[in-house]
Amino acid sequence: MTLTSHVIVLLAKLFSGFTVRWVDCQPDTCQRIYFANHTSHLDAVVLWSALPKEIRAVTRPVAAKDYWSSGWVKPHMAASFNALLIDRKEIKVHRSPIDIMLEEMGDIYSLIVFPEGGRSSGDEMGEFKSGLYYMGKKRPDLELVPVYIDNVNRILPRGEVLPVPLLSCITIGAPIFLEAGEPKNAFLKRAKEAVQRLKDL
Repeated sequence: MTLTSHVIVLLAKLFSGFTVRWVDCQPDTCQRIYFANHTSHLDAVVLWSALPKEIRAVTRPVAAKDYWSSGWVKPHMAASFNALLIDRKEIKVHRSPIDIMLEEMGDIYSLIVFPEGGRSSGDEMGEFKSGLYYMGKKRPDLELVPVYIDNVNRILPRGEVLPVPLLSCITIGAPIFLEAGEPKNAFLKRAKEAVQRLKDL
C-alpha cells in the first residue's frame, strides 16, 4: 500500500467513524464479491478502508470510470485504493463489464460491487442489476458476501463536495452462492434481501 492509501484509510475512518460488524462471516483473504447498498460516492472508499489490512491488499472496489477519472484528485485516489474503473457509457458487446471484472480478478483479487448500479436517493434500495447473477454463474466458486452500509450518504450528501464527519456502521453478512438452476430474478431478489436483513441487525 502507498502512503496515499494509508492517508485515505485514516481520512475515511476520521470522517465516517465507521464501526464494522461481521455477522456469520469471518474476515478472510479468499476470493469474494462484497456486494452492498449504494447511497454515496464514498461507499466504495469507506467499505474498502473498513476491511482488515491484509484483505484490503487483495480487494478492488469497482467504480464508475466517468466519475473517478475526472479532475486530478479522484484519479489519484482511485489508483491508491486500486479501484477497477468501469466505463458505463461505452460498453462493448464482445467485452462486457462482467468479463472485464472477472479477468481483472484473476485468481487473486476480491471485488466490491454495488448491484443497484447508481446510487439510491432514499432509504429504499433499488432493484439489483443482473451483473451479480452473471458473476456468480461464471465463477460459482466465489463467495458472494452481502454488506449493508449505514449513514455514509449523510457524510457526503448528493451534490456536495466536502464531507461532514458523522458515525457510520458497516455490517458484513454470511456469504451466499448462486444455486444450481436458480432463476436470475429469484437470485437477485434473494441477494437484495440478504443485504436488507443486515440493516435491522
